[in-house]
Amino acid sequence: MRVLIIGYVWPEPNSSAAGSRMLALINCFRTEAWAVTFASPAALGDHSVDLAELGVNSQNIALNCSSFDEFILALQPDTVLFDRFMMEEQFGWRVEKACPDALRILDTEDLHCLRDARHQAHKQQRDFCINDLSSELNRDMALREVAAILRCDFSLMISRYEMQLLQGHFKVDATLLHYCPFMLDLTDAVKPVPNHERRQHFIAIGNFRHAPNWDSVLWLSSEIWPLIRKQLPKSELHIFGAYPPKKATDLHNPSKGFHVLGWAENALEVMSAARVCLAPLRFGAGIKGKLADAMLCGTPSVTTAIGAESMWLNDQSEWCGEVAETAADIANAAVRLYQHKTRWQAAQSIGTATLSQHYDSRQVGRVLLQKIHACRAGLAVHRRNNFTGAMLRHHHHRSTQFMSQWIEEKNRHQ
Repeated sequence: MRVLIIGYVWPEPNSSAAGSRMLALINCFRTEAWAVTFASPAALGDHSVDLAELGVNSQNIALNCSSFDEFILALQPDTVLFDRFMMEEQFGWRVEKACPDALRILDTEDLHCLRDARHQAHKQQRDFCINDLSSELNRDMALREVAAILRCDFSLMISRYEMQLLQGHFKVDATLLHYCPFMLDLTDAVKPVPNHERRQHFIAIGNFRHAPNWDSVLWLSSEIWPLIRKQLPKSELHIFGAYPPKKATDLHNPSKGFHVLGWAENALEVMSAARVCLAPLRFGAGIKGKLADAMLCGTPSVTTAIGAESMWLNDQSEWCGEVAETAADIANAAVRLYQHKTRWQAAQSIGTATLSQHYDSRQVGRVLLQKIHACRAGLAVHRRNNFTGAMLRHHHHRSTQFMSQWIEEKNRHQ
């Protein structure tokens, strides 16, 4: 099997959950001895993984350029994975034209339209409502993203909530969606897990370029941390994350126990040294890599309902820490979890059970590979049953093709 992954960015597994997820997908394909090529129009980041070490070919590609056509015609992939809907918009028509029989998979990462709609509601200081016709969830980004989902043979969904949203609100057929949460190598779990007494302080972690993470840092700085510090005056909060801007490092204030430390070379190492992970996320989508890392390290967490969404051990009945919504409630929950050893140990056990039940790479990967083989075997019937997708491909691909060719011609004469 020859697999082409068209990446929105080059994978950085030590910088973001999206990078870790992409690396897990690559590893899943490589365990089958599939030939994997990763191509992207993006520039390499500071922390991009060495794909050659993984046995993966890499290729720089250009937007609106026929050089991609030559590249994919020579490669002739059996399966193409689009990393986020924007890559399907850009390259979907070229893939279909050059390799019409290749299986086309979209990895949504998370639903961008949901994250954006929640972000807009937060900025406008109003409750997010799915059925509000004026909601951003029903506007441009949703139209683009759902159309890309319909054009593909199936899409990888990291969150059960988002699968339900697509089927219930947008009426996407279930056969076009495949539940594929984090694929974690549970042998990576920190062992032996440091106990309550061997840990100290709080941790928050997340890529600073991700808006929900930056918002949580601001909320911690302005409201939550002062309330925690008042009850635990000797405690510290250590904030890690890739690409911290100056406005973030300016918040560094050791006298108040607020430490902005930037990129962590080993996220599991710093996570396992902390007693409690704080993730006060006020908007966002998908599932949260920082909370999965906390479970791997046996570090109980305090988060919001959005943070815990689709990550509970069972249906919103067992969380590996505490879930709260207001600054005062989050601070009180954090102090409780920090001080009470029995509560802390129970939360740690729930995290371990959650990993085994939901995120074992062997089980999640096996189900994904079965889906790929089954879809390839019945591809003609599968596509015939998705008439809406065929219709969207016909109209979108023609218009995108003409626009792309016009841009290429324009660039040629500049």
